[in-house]
Amino acid sequence: MITYIKDVLKGKASIGERRSSKWNKTRKEHLKKEPKCRACGGKKKLEVHHIKPFNQSPELELNPKNLITLCESKKNGVNCHLLFGHLGNYKTINPNVIKDVATWLAKITNRN
Repeated sequence: MITYIKDVLKGKASIGERRSSKWNKTRKEHLKKEPKCRACGGKKKLEVHHIKPFNQSPELELNPKNLITLCESKKNGVNCHLLFGHLGNYKTINPNVIKDVATWLAKITNRN
């Protein structure tokens, strides 16, 4: 409940949005399979981001193909979840998140 209230205050969730009772298990399983941020490779403050938001596509809430790991650790100076998942505003969804994180990871991996 506290996490939900924090998410509402940050704009990550709307009042009344409720996750499936299976969400915690799904999240845990996803993080076992994908334990690093897809944008920066970070391992701290990981979030499981829905590519298509669960409030708009509830049938995809628990679908592993709709999930991507992003972090909020600010590794390399970036909150990957906020920037790539939500384009700087938690009320916004980035439909190109997969492509954008791949581009960013390639850039930071190959920098001199």
